[in-house]
Amino acid sequence: MRIRRRGILGIAAGLAAPRIVRAQGAWPRQPIRLICPFAAGGPTDVAARLIADGLSNALPERVVVENRTGSGVVVGTEMVAKAPKDGATFLYSTVAHSVLRVLFNNLSFDPVRDFQPVALLGTIPMLLQVNNKVPADDLRALIAMVRDKPGRMDYGSSGAGGAVHLATELFLHAAGGLKMNHVPYRGSAPAMPDLLNGNLTMILNVASDGVESVRRGQTRGLAISSAKRVPQLPDVPTFSEAGLPGYEAYTWHMLFAPAGTPDDIVRKLNEAANAVVRDARVQQRFTEMTIQPRSDTTPETAAAWLGAEIEKWEPVVKAIGMTPA
Repeated sequence: MRIRRRGILGIAAGLAAPRIVRAQGAWPRQPIRLICPFAAGGPTDVAARLIADGLSNALPERVVVENRTGSGVVVGTEMVAKAPKDGATFLYSTVAHSVLRVLFNNLSFDPVRDFQPVALLGTIPMLLQVNNKVPADDLRALIAMVRDKPGRMDYGSSGAGGAVHLATELFLHAAGGLKMNHVPYRGSAPAMPDLLNGNLTMILNVASDGVESVRRGQTRGLAISSAKRVPQLPDVPTFSEAGLPGYEAYTWHMLFAPAGTPDDIVRKLNEAANAVVRDARVQQRFTEMTIQPRSDTTPETAAAWLGAEIEKWEPVVKAIGMTPA
């Protein structure tokens, strides 16, 4: 008999999600690999492990997160695209998935044709953070500072084509075509030491990864990319309030299966994932991470969401001339 694991975040044990009893020959027949194409310790990885722990308690087999980074999110995503369609391998990804086909012109897979969206799990705004050595006290002052020194300041990202990269380039474009140097990392967590020590001027971080450093005074938060302020940082204004009206950007978390995975497997995983996200303790942890939980999507509505995001972000990538730096 398999011993049920305790969640790494201390909340997965006892989830309300009902355990699915496995009939002979039914899915899953082996431990499930959940590929996360972001670095361990970053916000996407933390959320992926939270969901994996919940699924491990809801399903008859363990769900194990594997971090496979490289070329933005390409390496991990390619692994899932080429994985057997037997329900043993899935992808946990973000808005980065929606721009892969315009950001990289030599992919060995198609981000739409080779994947089946399973469930949209949550959405997250972005937090503009600067190191404490930056003299700008607000967004307008930062914009003026960057404008006065084009190409002389650096910003960090979680990787080429990721949410941080996209949101920052959109911000620079919206602020009048500002010029900064892009320094990509394998996840936003590895970028934070360089932000703290002043090697990076700023990072337009996934809010779930930036809240604590702002609360502790290690960095300063100048703006949040949602329509309203977030309760975790009530003193940080929205971009509109801070002087850049209309600017909004979000990342999101979604489960994907390789295209061709049997429909009954996709729907069973969708049902289990929705049940995990509905659990009160998961919702509380998501809220603490500034993730707005979603527990009502079907594979069809998740696919529609992905399509809308592709329509939104592909023109931005083309207009900005973004490359996988």
